[in-house]
Amino acid sequence: MRGGETPANYTGRVGNLYWVGVFAGLGAALGIAAAASLAGRRLGLLAPLLAAAIAIALGLAFADVEEAAGGGAGGILGAAGALQLVGGALGRGATRVATALLVVLGAVVVAVLAFVPVVGYVEALALPALGLRLRRRAGKRYAGLRTLARD
Repeated sequence: MRGGETPANYTGRVGNLYWVGVFAGLGAALGIAAAASLAGRRLGLLAPLLAAAIAIALGLAFADVEEAAGGGAGGILGAAGALQLVGGALGRGATRVATALLVVLGAVVVAVLAFVPVVGYVEALALPALGLRLRRRAGKRYAGLRTLARD
């Protein structure tokens, strides 16, 4: 606390940071769910915008502008990271329904974890990093069972 600051003001600012993190994590979860439902279709690139719009609307409805901005950023970042994962799974032969179901279950876990202090911020930042890592590894091909087929 700074000089002249009351404990109530300090708690209010810390609480505000907590809720921005929660909405960022919830936005990331919405981004994951949007990516799961729209990936592999022509509308797949709209998933980040859809998730951001829903997260901003929820932030404005239940909190304030700061929380809405955190939710919007989390929605964009979460969808951007999850689109790579879902697109890769679909490109390797996964079924759309099963992939969407599993990814939406993962989004529920992300939403629940968003209520842990600081984890919402980490989720929003880690998902695009995961997507970039998957993108870098996507071009590599592994021998796998093809080496057994030569015998």
